[in-house]
Amino acid sequence: MNVDANVSSRINLMRIVLISGIVFVHIPFDAASSPYEGAYGAFDWIRVFLTEALFRVGVPCLSAISGYLLFRSGQENFSYKKTVRTKVQTVFLPFLLWNCAFIAAILLATSVGVGDGYLPDPLHASGRDLMTQVLAVEDFPANVPLYFLRDLFVCILLSPILAWLISRAPILTLTALLVIALIPELSIYIVLKRSILFTFSLGIFLALQQFDLKALDRFASVGVFLLLASSALLATAIFFTGPSLPDWVQFFRNALAIGGALGFWLLSAPLIKTQIGQRLAKTGSLSFWIFCAHYPLLIFLWILWGKADLSFYPLFFVLSFILLFPLLALSNGLCRKNFPRVYAVLTGGRTKRSVNPASQRDVSPELVSQQR
Repeated sequence: MNVDANVSSRINLMRIVLISGIVFVHIPFDAASSPYEGAYGAFDWIRVFLTEALFRVGVPCLSAISGYLLFRSGQENFSYKKTVRTKVQTVFLPFLLWNCAFIAAILLATSVGVGDGYLPDPLHASGRDLMTQVLAVEDFPANVPLYFLRDLFVCILLSPILAWLISRAPILTLTALLVIALIPELSIYIVLKRSILFTFSLGIFLALQQFDLKALDRFASVGVFLLLASSALLATAIFFTGPSLPDWVQFFRNALAIGGALGFWLLSAPLIKTQIGQRLAKTGSLSFWIFCAHYPLLIFLWILWGKADLSFYPLFFVLSFILLFPLLALSNGLCRKNFPRVYAVLTGGRTKRSVNPASQRDVSPELVSQQR
C-alpha cells in the first residue's frame, strides 16, 4: 500500500503543526508565574488551554503517524533488521547527540556560574540519575522533549511483537493498551508515556488494515469543533483543579491526548488545501530541528529572563514564542548550508526536501466541496 500525495503532504503538515504546538507545552514557568495562581486571569486560562489540553495531543499523534508509516507496506514487507539499523541512525542517534550536547552546554554554563537553579547538575548526580539524564532510563532526559524519541525507539524495537498481536487479536490488544494509557498515575517502565505505546500500535493497526486515512474527511468541521470544545472543557477543569489534578481530570486529559489526534488529522484535510498549509508541508527537516532544539533554547531564554529580573510573565510567554521560531529557522538554515554532514547526522538523515503537497487538481471534487 502506497501513501498517496495528499496523505503524504498531510503527514508532513501535521509534523510541523504539532511540533510547533509542542513548543507551547515546554515554555518554562516557576511557582510565582504558575497559571494556577490566577494572577493573569484569562491569559492563564489560555496558557492552560494551549499547554495542558490542545497541544498535549502532539506526541500521541506523531506516534500514531510513526506506527502507520512503519507498516504502510504491509507486515510481509517489514524487515526488522533493516528497520532497527535505520532507526538507530534516524531516531536513537539524534536523541543521544542532542541530549548529550545539551548536557555539555549545561556543564559549560554551570562552570561559569550561569544556570544555577535552572538546570540539572550532571557533575553531582548519582550514576543512576546521570544515566537517566543521558539515556532517559527511568525518567525524562536532560533535554526533556526527547523522551519521545526514546519511547519511539522502544516501540520500534517492540514493533514485530505489536504487529503480531494486532494481526491476531486487534481488539483485545488495542483495548488493553488503551486501558493502560488511560489509567492515571500508572507506570509501566517500558515507555515513559503510555499513550505513545497505544497510538503507535493504533498506527500499526491502521496500516495493516489498509484503512483509508481520508475516509472521515467529510467530518472535518465536526472533528475540529469537538477537538476545540473538548480542549476548552479540559482546560477549564485543569484551571480550577490544578496543579494537583484529581483522577477524573487526569483520565480526561489522557483520553483527549489520544482522541484529539483524530481531530488534528481531520484539521489537516482543509488546511492542506490552503497556501499556508502547502508551504508548511514543504518545511521538511525543519520540524525535526525545532523538536530537538527548542527546549534548550527556551531554557536559555528563561535564564536570561531571570537575570533581567522582570516579573510580568505574559511578556516572557509571548516573546519567547515570537523569538524562538526565527532563531530555530536561522540555526537550521546555517547548519544545513555550512555543515551539511553534521546536519545530516543531527537530523537523522532528514535532509531531503518534502514532496510537493497535493495540489487542488490532486484532490477529489468531493473533498474540495467539504473544505471548511
